[in-house]
Parts: sequence; structure tokens; C-alpha cells
Amino acid sequence: MSITGAAMVAGIVGRPVVQSLSPVLHNAWIAAMGLNAAYVPLAPTASGFVALVEGLRGGVIRGVNVTMPFKEEALAVADDRSERARLAGAANLLLFRQDGRIFADNTDGLGLLGAVAVQAPGFDPSSGPVVILGAGGAARGAAAALSLAGAPDIRIVNRTAARAEALARDIGGVVRAVDAIDALSDAALIVNATALGLGGGAGPEIDLARAPATVVVMDMVYKPLRTAFLVRAAAQGLRTVDGLEMLIQQAVPSFEAFFGQAPSEAVDVRALALAAIGETA
Repeated sequence: MSITGAAMVAGIVGRPVVQSLSPVLHNAWIAAMGLNAAYVPLAPTASGFVALVEGLRGGVIRGVNVTMPFKEEALAVADDRSERARLAGAANLLLFRQDGRIFADNTDGLGLLGAVAVQAPGFDPSSGPVVILGAGGAARGAAAALSLAGAPDIRIVNRTAARAEALARDIGGVVRAVDAIDALSDAALIVNATALGLGGGAGPEIDLARAPATVVVMDMVYKPLRTAFLVRAAAQGLRTVDGLEMLIQQAVPSFEAFFGQAPSEAVDVRALALAAIGETA
């Protein structure tokens, strides 16, 4: 369908943004559904994020996804915030209301939950302790979503104990900082929320043999698709969840928020994303 002057427009903001797969996913859905719409990349200067967002107030476009390094600024600039975004301390989705207000949400955690549902069917977040490796923004988003999903015990493991303790203190509730040695014995889910393993690195140094055979192991890194961490988990016969599925699943609620309907299942966006990053299924 040709784009007209009545087109619905959304996008993604980041710096850099050239590597983002979000335009691939959203525009594939748009094309498959024949929508009069477009999803575009936006890369403001390092200091230009707030000015860009303020200029979009009033519904100039439907909204934007936000990636690094602007997620914390996205939360701060918003007038209204979801509980997920508040707990995570960051937003990856901004919606521009017609009345000029900006609503911030965080769909990263929803992506995590969706990915686990797809690749580890039957897993219940409330079934047991969750171990999150890392204490940065990705870990915060994961901890917030899993807390809201009913996880009974969320354990943050980080090389810098003070950062893990700060995350646990900020989110509160069932979230706590622990030592890696004590974290795994009864874990139901282990999530790598660090950048370790990105680009083919060794991944987190954690002994998966300490975890039960029923544990689900997830890595938020999606390039490579089969990280060293997931290869180690699979070698032990553990169920694994990859970061690409999380990326796809976090895009679904954003698409619904932008365009008012669920994305089409007729297009294999995973295959398109794999091709874009040079991976095979």
C-alpha cells in the first residue's frame, strides 16, 4: 500500500540506530497488513534527545521506541509512566497523546516473558526463583517485569555487588542481591542480562551445573544467536531461550500501541531478522 498524507508514523530513537532490527520487524508487519503507515529510524545527537521528543508532543507521530543511550531520558521526559517503566527506571516506548502528554512504558520485560512463553512453553514465572545476571538497564527491566508477573524470589548477581544492591533496593519486594555461588541450586529461570557474549564472547562465568535440570536459561544477547552461554546450557540438556525472540516479542506490544492492532502472523519476522543479522535458524 502506498503511503499517503494520512499515514500513521512511528519510529525508533537511538544513537547509533543503524543496527536496529526494529524497522525490519515493524515495516514487515505494516506491509503484510497493508497499513498506510511507516516506521522510521531517528538518530538525534547525544544531547538532542529531549528536544526531539518535546517537538513531537501533540501526536505529530504516534510514538517511538527508544534504545540506548536514551532509555532513562525517555522516562524522565514523560508526563505519565507505566508501573513497569517506573520500576525499571527506564522506558523503551513513548506514546504521544493528542492532548500533548507523553506516556512512557517499558516492553523489554514483556519481551522476556513472551520469549520464554514461545521457546519454553509451560514455564510459569511464579514457579520458582529467578536469577538475573547483571545490574544494568536490561536487568532492571527484567526484574520489574518478573516481579509484576509473580516471581516469588528474584536474585540479582553482579560482579559489582553495590550495583546489584542498588537495583534490589530500587525495585524492592522480592528482588535481592545475592552471591552467584548461592543463587542457582533451586532456580527456575536464569537470565543473562549482561553484554557478555555479545559478538561471540565467552559469556557469563557461572557454573550452570549448580542449577537443577529443570531450569530455563535465557540470554538477552542475540548476536550471535547461539551464544556461548546458551551452547553451554544446551549441552547440559537445559531448555534455552534466545535474545532474538525477546526482541521480537517486545516489539509486539509496541506495534499494538502505535497502530491499534496486533501484528500479522502471516509474515515470518524471525526469518527476516535472522537474515538481517546474518544468522540461520
